[in-house]
Amino acid sequence: MSRLRSALWLPLFDDLADPLVVARLAAEAEEAGWHGCFVWDHLRWREPVRLVADPWITLAAVATATERLRLGPMVTTLARRRPAKVARETATLDHLSGGRLTLGVGLGGDRFGSELSKTGEELDDRRRGRMLDESLEVLRAAWSGEPVRHRGEHYTVDDVTFLPRPVQRPGVPVWAAGFPGNAKPIRRAARLDGFFPANLEQPDQLAEVVGTLADLWAGDMSSYDIAVGLAPGVDPEPYAKAGATWWLAEFDPGVRIDTVRGVLRDGPAA
Repeated sequence: MSRLRSALWLPLFDDLADPLVVARLAAEAEEAGWHGCFVWDHLRWREPVRLVADPWITLAAVATATERLRLGPMVTTLARRRPAKVARETATLDHLSGGRLTLGVGLGGDRFGSELSKTGEELDDRRRGRMLDESLEVLRAAWSGEPVRHRGEHYTVDDVTFLPRPVQRPGVPVWAAGFPGNAKPIRRAARLDGFFPANLEQPDQLAEVVGTLADLWAGDMSSYDIAVGLAPGVDPEPYAKAGATWWLAEFDPGVRIDTVRGVLRDGPAA
C-alpha cells in the first residue's frame, strides 16, 4: 500500500463546529503521520445536529496550524456557490496553505438537511449538474491567470483577471464525487484530477470504477487520485489493491472530539 495516503474526513458539526478545535486535531494528525484533513461542506444538517461551521474558515485555520497535510472541502456543492467567489477563495487558500488545497466537488442534495430547499437553491439534479460543469469551466479559466470572458447558461464573468493564481499549476486539483453506478459523474471525474465514489459497499465496486476511469483517461493513471471514505476499523488494503490512492477516515455527524482523537492517535494506514 505504498501509494495509499490517509486523511481525516470531518463533519463540521457540534463538537467539531469550532475551527480552533479542528485545527488542533489537524495538527495532531500531522504529527501522528496522517497525510490529509478534509471537511464536510454543509449549511445545515438534520436533528439532533445543531451547530455547523463554515468549511472555508475552518480550512484556513487548518492551513495555518499545519505544514504538510493536504486539505480541502470534501465535497462542496458548486451549484450553490458563485464560481467567481470560489475562484478567489481557492486561490487564497492555496497560497495560505503553500499549495496544499484539493477541491472536492459534487451535486450535493437535499436529503439530510433540506439545505437546498430551505435556502432557495436549485433542486433539479440535472440542472445542478450543468451548473457544476459550468462552474468548473470558470474555475479553470480563473486559475490560468488570463482574463476570463465567460457567458454561459448560468454564470457571467466579463473580462475579469483573477490574480494571484493558485500556487499549484495549472490550478488546484479537483476531485469529483459521485455514485459508482452513475456514468455521468465518472465521465466528469475523468476530465479532472480525481474521483471520490460515494457509498462504496465493497472493493469490487471500486475496481470496476477504476477500470472505467482508466479507459476514459486513456493515459498514465499514476497521477490520478481515487479517494474512498471508510469507517475507522475497516481494512483499507483491499481498496488500495482495487486502485484507491487515498482513504478518508469517515466519522458520523455529531462525532465527539475524543472519538476523532482516538482514531488519529491509532495512526494512519501504512
